[in-house]
Amino acid sequence: MPTTKTPPTSKTLREGSTRKRAAILTAARELFLADGFDRSSVDAVAARAEVSKRTVYDYFGDKRTLLHAVVDAVGQSLITTIRRTLDDTLGDPTEAADLEDALVTFSMRIATDMLGSAEYATLQRLVRAESGRPPQQSENPLADTPDEALAERFAAFAEAGLLDVPDPRLAADQFIALTFNVALNRLGSANAVEDPRVRPLVVEGVRTFLRAYRAG
Repeated sequence: MPTTKTPPTSKTLREGSTRKRAAILTAARELFLADGFDRSSVDAVAARAEVSKRTVYDYFGDKRTLLHAVVDAVGQSLITTIRRTLDDTLGDPTEAADLEDALVTFSMRIATDMLGSAEYATLQRLVRAESGRPPQQSENPLADTPDEALAERFAAFAEAGLLDVPDPRLAADQFIALTFNVALNRLGSANAVEDPRVRPLVVEGVRTFLRAYRAG
């Protein structure tokens, strides 16, 4: 599950209208990105969302709690993308020969459609605004979810006799380290559309992973 921090407010908050809540989150996200967190006021958020300042406080308590909610909403959107990509690319490979292509396709989709997306860049900027420094793994709403979702898929492949993974979560961590993280660490980006050097790194990472974990 995504890593969360205790909200800075202890006030009892209202759930309120779904439409108003979404409007506040959208307005806050736009203002925090355009003007910066410190320069964005609750009054400005309320005006853009077309709600009262009191409604913003009733729903979110204070500006930093609102920022945390915006970060979490963007993170949840990206988690949905990850799960959809898993279903599309690693849904049901039944032959060992298909596994390499499936893992490369999954990795390239995540690298380009997710890590190279404006949504992901938005998340990084918002987390930086929330913490005042570059985002740390423990503060990232995506910290554990991709690893856990991939581990579940690897466990299913093990049941099907395609992989030998005594510890699926460790295998997922190692897969991510060999593919996305190699590209990010070496190139600063995992977007293969923008940098043709990404794909060879991902392909070699997948092959290294399979040399360690392919069944039989």
